[in-house]
Amino acid sequence: MHGPGTGAAEDAAGEAWVLDGVVHHRRPAGDHDVTTLEGWVVPGLVDAHCHIGLGADGLVDAATALEQARTDRDSGVLLVRDAGSPADTRWVQGRDDLPRLVRAGRHVARTRRYLRGFAVEVEPEDLAAEVARQARAGDGWVKVVGDWIDRSAGAAADLAPAFPRETLVAAAASAHAEGARITAHVFGEEALADVLAAGFDGVEHATGAGPEDAALMAERGVAVVPTLVNIGTFPAIAAQGEPKFPRYASHMRALHARRYDNVAALHDAGVPLFVGTDAGGVQPHGIVAPEVAEMAVAVGHPAALDAACWSARRWLGAACLEDGASADLVVLPADPREDVAVLAAPSAVVLRGRVVVRDGRRLAD
Repeated sequence: MHGPGTGAAEDAAGEAWVLDGVVHHRRPAGDHDVTTLEGWVVPGLVDAHCHIGLGADGLVDAATALEQARTDRDSGVLLVRDAGSPADTRWVQGRDDLPRLVRAGRHVARTRRYLRGFAVEVEPEDLAAEVARQARAGDGWVKVVGDWIDRSAGAAADLAPAFPRETLVAAAASAHAEGARITAHVFGEEALADVLAAGFDGVEHATGAGPEDAALMAERGVAVVPTLVNIGTFPAIAAQGEPKFPRYASHMRALHARRYDNVAALHDAGVPLFVGTDAGGVQPHGIVAPEVAEMAVAVGHPAALDAACWSARRWLGAACLEDGASADLVVLPADPREDVAVLAAPSAVVLRGRVVVRDGRRLAD
């Protein structure tokens, strides 16, 4: 296989070759049958916030989880960072026809302070121990639900921290002692300050980030996965909750209104940003292209593309398109640096050197 290649932060290469599932930048010696794929080549896309094995009501069966993984793969997502799932999805890692998967164990949430059936629910005094268990169950990541609506406050209910700061400090130390990185679901402002003070390595959503938060995240290298398609649902969530929880509804609308400015400010501050769809649960799988397009509104097309492949792969310890790397790549009909909308219709998806999708047709099941 050969064809033009490009990268947001890379020099364009005239052609690349794949033999035995590996990328070569010089034509391999010997005689070989050659299949030519022409187009702009980028590393396999990353969904850095995804939930394989999770549906709207919690755990899904293996057949549904398999189709979730295939749908992500067909969209060009060849590396997934799971961000919490009630399913044991280690079997995905044993299949060479499915995306590479970095698992985070199950969400850890406060009792009755998250979506039913999604998380292991604990009280603050048990948080650190449960984080250690989930860190051991995953592949170097664990996620805590940092804030959620506190319905016990009645009409005054709003987003509120789920755990006291001191228990978050203990949770971060517990994850790090297990050799894992720890991230937190955070929508609002108050819990974000606690999570950052506790020494977390990442933040999911971070819609309430202010200038001081951004500066601290940039200084410490704390990564943010904004999940902008999911944030786009905030007005509907607000409308649903407004009759009982008007303060919460107003807050969610305000966070939605500033979503692009928020991501742009994080980018300008130097915070590492990565593309994640929040697929599974409420969001469907296979929506990486709309998510990259949303990020491009805030940070521009080249930076959004980089956040979906080169930078994201390196953040997760995966190779890109260097010589000798596994041939996990996406072939596109036009330059994605000019318009990331081209990601919605890849010419081909190649996983481990095998063409699994071509011209929209699934070749691997």
